Amino acid sequence: METRTPERLEGTPLIRPSTTDHPLYDGVVEACRSVYDPEIPVNIYDLGLVYTVDINHENEVRITMTLTAPGCPVAGEMPGWVADAVEPLPGVKQVDVELTWDPPWGMEMMSDEARLELGFM
Repeated sequence: METRTPERLEGTPLIRPSTTDHPLYDGVVEACRSVYDPEIPVNIYDLGLVYTVDINHENEVRITMTLTAPGCPVAGEMPGWVADAVEPLPGVKQVDVELTWDPPWGMEMMSDEARLELGFM
């Protein structure tokens, strides 16, 4: 029996869109910006490591993120750092942080600010 990976429908985004119209969204993004990869002097949001910020009507936050590489030394700790940064925000009921490797992170995911900070511009 052959196992196949499900193919993406054409036009389906690789990264699920965030809930940008939720009142908590900007605060969650700022909280993510307070978390840094210890090896890179740029926050994880501007590095492009946060893929999706999903906030439901119950104010439960689900963050899908990645790391610069699967062998990242802080792989086990980074999701907890993100949850610890977001949970104290007023109105947030619960935070779940999920790590994904699909799609893999690439330098093109960095913000212009991160590229400038790291000397890529």
